[in-house]
Amino acid sequence: MMQQIFRHDLKPPSPCLGKKGVWLKLSLELVNLVKPAVKEGFWYHHAEATYLMLVYWIPKTKHTLPSNASHRVGVAAFVLNSDGKILVVQEKSGVFKGTGVWKLPTGSVEEGEDICTAAIREVKEETGIDTEFMEVLAFRQSHMSFFSKSDLMFVCMLKPTSFEIQKQDSEIEGAQWMPVEEYANQPFIKNRKSFEYIAKICLQKKDNKYVGFTSLPTATATSATSSYLYSHLQEEQLSDSHIHTLN
Repeated sequence: MMQQIFRHDLKPPSPCLGKKGVWLKLSLELVNLVKPAVKEGFWYHHAEATYLMLVYWIPKTKHTLPSNASHRVGVAAFVLNSDGKILVVQEKSGVFKGTGVWKLPTGSVEEGEDICTAAIREVKEETGIDTEFMEVLAFRQSHMSFFSKSDLMFVCMLKPTSFEIQKQDSEIEGAQWMPVEEYANQPFIKNRKSFEYIAKICLQKKDNKYVGFTSLPTATATSATSSYLYSHLQEEQLSDSHIHTLN
């Protein structure tokens, strides 16, 4: 009976009312209403842990509703100590399981988390090492990755503030400080172009021949929400005393 009433009330408004798109958010408790909504022409837009979002386009034209999030964002951490060694790990699962490859600590950026914060967190979780964010060295975009989504991976340079490794036993097989050159000379790294490029950037950075992007605290353009702009310029270079205009 509830589904019948819901379907009757679900009739989309007329286009003459100035409405084009309808967003329908159903919580887990209302999952039984998905079927009648779909029968009325709604389709899935996205889902989160506690709800499903459906949409409907009223005009008899191609819809212009914004798409669901298209990318997953990840970080790779280049942690360089004063001895010219970097922090590397071997993973217990995934594509690197059992390969013997030493790789940079990596992970996904969580919802509402800044790239610089995510890199620090992932290193702490996997190795127990405390760090400070220094720069974004590079980023890579790929497609048809996680659940057919695109993928953005940011390579971040971090400065270690502690040095005793305490690896994450549930996910990490091994962790150590390794000379950058030894890391870069692994056959796996040398035989895969994207890994080789990253290794060369790390070598250049070790020799102070490469400049990345530092984080500049700012706010979003449409609200007061704090965020970061990543730039070659330092914050002090953008102060009023360093800005010169031409008359």
